[in-house]
Amino acid sequence: MNVDQISMNEGRILLATGSILIIVGCQQPTTTKKTIAIEKPIHIELDQKSPGESKGNLEKEDEKHEFRVGYGKNGVGCKGSKFQEGVTPLGKFKVNAILSKNKFLIDNALVKTSGRTKEYLKQNLFNNMSSIDFKGDGQTGEYGSGYISLTPVPATPQPFTFNTYDGKFRWYSFAIHGTNEESRIGKRVTGGCINMKNEDIDILIENINLGDEVVITSPQSCNLS
Repeated sequence: MNVDQISMNEGRILLATGSILIIVGCQQPTTTKKTIAIEKPIHIELDQKSPGESKGNLEKEDEKHEFRVGYGKNGVGCKGSKFQEGVTPLGKFKVNAILSKNKFLIDNALVKTSGRTKEYLKQNLFNNMSSIDFKGDGQTGEYGSGYISLTPVPATPQPFTFNTYDGKFRWYSFAIHGTNEESRIGKRVTGGCINMKNEDIDILIENINLGDEVVITSPQSCNLS
């Protein structure tokens, strides 16, 4: 092999090596987005002797977020009971809808029940619900910054429906939600739902998904069945 052939072969090797380097250099590293699941059900404990001590917690990996809550003005219902106005039921529940300005998730069965399209519900449902003046005092936004609808496990008959209230199409259910009046937190004051600070409901909404479990307990016996 003469010198010219050697130089030519070396050139080919360098060119091939350069090509390999260029290809490797253009590849993007493969990354997998980590999904962090809630390790335990959201647990809420209602203190009937001292409502101000009622609280809940969300556990996720090594993090634990605790929050204060208010509950039904007419007391606490037993596990498996049918929802009654002003009564907060105990038991196990799962999330079947998440409504806020930034997040909208809803079971397909509820969409079908509503008689509206999913897009309509996404654009209108939470806004409609937030615009209702429930107390007739000129104040709206009673659900605060978000609404997490709950359904009992196992399923029991409930009176929840999509309906029109004060001219607004809305979803009526048992739920965890924010508030437009923080002084109501830690008291027996709601229509049966569980309320909390908007900053707390925002954290819950950011971290939960449809089907996640919520367990509601009380150190005292339920007073309504």
